[in-house]
Amino acid sequence: NGAVPGERGKQDKSVKRGNWGNQIEFVLTSVGYAVGLGNVWRFPYLCYRNGGGAFMFPYFIMLVFCGIPLFFMELSFGQFASQGCLGVWRVSPMFKGVGYGMMVVSTYIGIYYNVVICIAFYYFFVSMTRVLPWTYCSNPWNTADCAGVLDGNVSSRAALNLTHLLNTTQKRTSPSEEYWRRYVLELSDDIGNLGEVRLPLLGCLGVSWVVVFLCLIKGVKSSGKVVYFTATFPYVVLTILFVRGITLEGAITGIMYYLTPQWDKILNAKVWGDAASQIFYSLGCAWGGLITMASYNKFHNNCYRDSIIISITNCATSVYAGFVIFSILGFMANHLGVDVSKVADHGPGLAFVAYPEALTLLPISPLWSILFFFMLILLGLGTQFCLLETLVTAIVDEVGNEWIIRRKTFVTLGVAVAGFLLGVPLTTQAGIYWLLLMDNYAASFSLVIISCIMCVAIMYIYGHHNYFKDIEMMLGFPPPLFFQICWRFISPAIIFFILIFTVIQYRPISYNEYVYPTWAISIGFLMALSSVICIPIYAIYKVCRSEGDTLLERLKNATKASKDWGPALAEHRSGRYAPAFSPSTESHLEVQPLQPEKGQSEAAAASPVQGSNGSAHSQDSRL
Repeated sequence: NGAVPGERGKQDKSVKRGNWGNQIEFVLTSVGYAVGLGNVWRFPYLCYRNGGGAFMFPYFIMLVFCGIPLFFMELSFGQFASQGCLGVWRVSPMFKGVGYGMMVVSTYIGIYYNVVICIAFYYFFVSMTRVLPWTYCSNPWNTADCAGVLDGNVSSRAALNLTHLLNTTQKRTSPSEEYWRRYVLELSDDIGNLGEVRLPLLGCLGVSWVVVFLCLIKGVKSSGKVVYFTATFPYVVLTILFVRGITLEGAITGIMYYLTPQWDKILNAKVWGDAASQIFYSLGCAWGGLITMASYNKFHNNCYRDSIIISITNCATSVYAGFVIFSILGFMANHLGVDVSKVADHGPGLAFVAYPEALTLLPISPLWSILFFFMLILLGLGTQFCLLETLVTAIVDEVGNEWIIRRKTFVTLGVAVAGFLLGVPLTTQAGIYWLLLMDNYAASFSLVIISCIMCVAIMYIYGHHNYFKDIEMMLGFPPPLFFQICWRFISPAIIFFILIFTVIQYRPISYNEYVYPTWAISIGFLMALSSVICIPIYAIYKVCRSEGDTLLERLKNATKASKDWGPALAEHRSGRYAPAFSPSTESHLEVQPLQPEKGQSEAAAASPVQGSNGSAHSQDSRL
């Protein structure tokens, strides 16, 4: 509960800003944030593309040396200052552009992430029928190439046509794949050919945004209660699907493909780049969400323990979901008489093609389909809550006055409406092309750069000694030596080299046979650049606005921690954060008497403190 020996009178709560109801809410929210759709449709796909079990090696290397250290850094950063991704940069105001970059990344991801949730909602609703619409090949949208796993003569037909498959460009497809491309998406032939808005998807997008808004209507107070269900139920469904998956014929072949390493691919820098991107993407590093969620913690919460628990839970879920996916891919490959690598689709299609195919084989398949897509919806919502809360918290903390704090619900509504409108183009017939473009560019390169700059700013500009002391003041012990070394040297170095290798190994994006035109790839790069460009632009602005006669003086003043950096509550501002007494200063903070038996003079000195909720100290001799 955040209590510390010798400070029994302390409540450790921010009445104005709010806190989590209890620590379980924070852990479950963070697990829900980290464990998302990516664990189901991104990780197994990256595994299949990057050499099966060989991908595990760079993945876990990146987790240990980059993922967990950065996760701990962001949690401790947000918790210490009790501020969102903008407010924390009082630690070094010149780098506030990193916070804006995080907001831009969260905006992009929030827009397209909810579109994936809306497709899950669509499948959820159409599953409420006696026979799932993608079970057989007898529908108006099916082609002559369709081969369903439940059609009686599928095995013999696949065997007879194997030579035909190899000798022609025709590809035998499953009914679920044709349903996805020809009915749900009505896929156009080009990213520039938007076609019409798919009204069923537009309606589902509206539903998903309404659900997200209602769950966040009271901020962390309401979302903290929702996560008890949304963060735990997906594991029940995954386990049911895992048991059913491994009992299918050919499942072992798929699992062996998943586990058998193709070591030649480990020398490919793209594999390492994908491993790093997946760690950032999955754990949510550099999105700003971790800083935001931790900012609602009590000051003395053990975020070191939390970061280890959440990171390991997240990666274990990814591997577990991979078993479920690959057992089903092996089964599909066995029925179609092809290699496992031939039956998987790219990106979100994996969750909306491979999984639905498997669901038609389960007894009472509509029930399992409803359960499965409900799980996908919950996985997505857990992440979406935090993405929206990140943007809302950043705006409210930045303005920081009583008026906007009282109207936080309206800010949430405004951001949700804007997110819905910006997501409308992704529900058109070319929407999947744009969705994959955003996924590949908006949330890949830029995350790596933002993380690297954040490490450098905290460790080298603010100073590692200062930061380690801050953590010791907050947790009662300094960060372990391994984390100190990772933060200072290993994590920034690995991130930097991956960035170089990723640039060297870069290949333009494609979707199955469709190759993206140059202008679309240029838009992708502009999206990636738009979040990173915030950093130098704000730094130049801050240096120009800083005091000083020479450029060096201006730089020193721009990077120096501002006077209101530090713990948000007056009762925690001890040591070098203890305020100097100034009679002209008025209190804007809730102050708890720590030791009532102390003299009146000390009480007088403690109360007139301005905190880090928007106003500055008029005098602070230490800083």
